[in-house]
Amino acid sequence: MKKALWVLCVGLLLLKCQQKSHDSEEETDLPRLEEGYFLDEDDRENLDFSTTTDTIGELEKSLINAGLVNIKEVIPGIFVELKYSSTDNFFGQDVYEDLENAYLQPQVAEKLKVSYDWLKKNHPDLTFLIYDGVRPRRVQQILWDNLDKPDSLKPLYVADPKRGSLHNYGVAVDLTLADAETGEPLDLGTSYDYFGYPAYPDREDQMLREGKITKAHVEGRKILREAMRRGGFSGIGSEWWHFDAFSRREASEKFNIVE
Repeated sequence: MKKALWVLCVGLLLLKCQQKSHDSEEETDLPRLEEGYFLDEDDRENLDFSTTTDTIGELEKSLINAGLVNIKEVIPGIFVELKYSSTDNFFGQDVYEDLENAYLQPQVAEKLKVSYDWLKKNHPDLTFLIYDGVRPRRVQQILWDNLDKPDSLKPLYVADPKRGSLHNYGVAVDLTLADAETGEPLDLGTSYDYFGYPAYPDREDQMLREGKITKAHVEGRKILREAMRRGGFSGIGSEWWHFDAFSRREASEKFNIVE
């Protein structure tokens, strides 16, 4: 009799503990998905199964549908500050609207990962800060129309939309070096989209002699160029921040222009 009573008491105690645990879970208002736990009908109705694509803008959806990849998904350790998604650019207009992520062709993103890995190995305190990736041709037209230069000089800074830019193919990237902890960009002598000889890699020796840039600026640019070279990128003569993953011929053979 005593044994039966003892078993009954233990059973009641366990039942009470289970009820208390269940009540505690209900107070959190969050369904548990642990092993052995089954959602009831109310829990299932309260779950939100919407995907991130429901919250992104039309421009970003079009880039994803075109097969491009978000660079931060390939290289989480970089920073992104799209200059054309703000008014901090040479013509003071936001033409990317709510786009905040930089996109590239998958092959180009993998090349950039090689460059990033070299940079982290050799300069662990540095990372990349991306200013622009793929640029739809319709945005290229806006840049072309707003560039206050003679048509004969415009191609030095912005490719003619009729021909298409390597940015339009998603195989060019604009970037700089930044502090790996804060994302603060290094001073490399000029701002992004600076139109003048101090931004020209081809004129660095002259600009040094004239005191327009410093040795520290050039050393930083050399680190950036070496990192990008390791990934198979090539620079251009008029912009220290611009790098191409493929030639125009290769890009046109491999990819379509993003309109």
